[in-house]
Amino acid sequence: MEHCTKKPGEEKEVPAFGPDSIELAMRLRIRDTIEELVQQELESALGAVKSARVGETRQGYRHGTRERTLTTSLGPTTIAMPRARVRDGEGTRAEWRSETVRRYQRRTTRVDEAILGVYLAGSNTRRIKGALAPLLRGGPLSKDAVSRLVGRLREDFETWRARDLVDEDIRYVFMDGWYPKVRIGGRRERVPVLVTLGVRANGDRVVLDMRLVGEESAASWAEVVASLVARHLARPVLAVIDGNPGLCSALRSHWPGIALQRCTAHKLRNLQAKAPARLREELTEDYRRMIYAETVAAVEHERARFTKKWQLRCPAVVESLKEAGHDLFTFLRFPPSQWKALRTTNALERINEEFRRRTKTQASLPGQDAVLLLLFGLLRSGQVKLRALVGYQDMGQVKKAA
Repeated sequence: MEHCTKKPGEEKEVPAFGPDSIELAMRLRIRDTIEELVQQELESALGAVKSARVGETRQGYRHGTRERTLTTSLGPTTIAMPRARVRDGEGTRAEWRSETVRRYQRRTTRVDEAILGVYLAGSNTRRIKGALAPLLRGGPLSKDAVSRLVGRLREDFETWRARDLVDEDIRYVFMDGWYPKVRIGGRRERVPVLVTLGVRANGDRVVLDMRLVGEESAASWAEVVASLVARHLARPVLAVIDGNPGLCSALRSHWPGIALQRCTAHKLRNLQAKAPARLREELTEDYRRMIYAETVAAVEHERARFTKKWQLRCPAVVESLKEAGHDLFTFLRFPPSQWKALRTTNALERINEEFRRRTKTQASLPGQDAVLLLLFGLLRSGQVKLRALVGYQDMGQVKKAA
């Protein structure tokens, strides 16, 4: 018999492999990573590593650990949470509170956002547990926990909607309304949501305001503009709008001198409605040739040609075109690289598309609050990403409004 030189206890445990091996290994690594992060945070708060003798620079002392269960995107993980007492600015000692894993926190932010998204899309707690079973993996989730998440989101939304805009260097604003379906009084109704999107001096796009109103009226848009002014938003250089008369009036009243660009896509639909069905395809081709011409001179040439032709064929079309006036061609005063972005309010379509994608399996949303909260949740979590304005490289040519 061969003599074995291994000492008892040196044998490595053979792991049991199975369908869950990958996620189990990842959860163990996540546990180690979280514990390491918390230890580093505590060492920073104490001013010393464990057992170090550093004299007066030490701000406190450890006193054991306690178990905490935190649900991450790979399921619940139990960590050893260190405890300590640290000295504050006034010299008194208090229990240390981690900012990495906050007090009473049971789930990571990504998990909370997933729960909120499913809830605001119309699911109850039981359905959330079923839909997110692979994520929660038996982690605790009660009705009260969901209610607290929704309440916290509502508070965050109200804070966001009332935030001061004085530091926002906004050059352009895009303003338009869209109509999701909502259950009101047991019936499905389309309700307008007014959205204001801003473009900063560096080309970044940011949502400045969104609100649900009874109707897209002059009074509703006047309230939006008044709110932006009250929150100290400086006058933008340009506003791209759908042509609502009340919005035009409100913008010029609160921000005299602001340039207005009427959405060319909205105006095309207006023109099509004025023409007989058999002429609409030809009308559309002529209109697009005018709007999408590559130079200012070419646009003006096609505009004169369009007016002359359609004055004879369908005068109502020309009357509708004249209603928009020069506001339909304001984009010509800006860098040509930005014409594509400034001609329409399509910049808001990215938000609308993501919202529709998340709610397309539902006939309607459970209530009016769910519309704004779901949209805000998508924006805050980064699930709706706004790309920089097309032609942002030439934003330096757009001077700040006086």
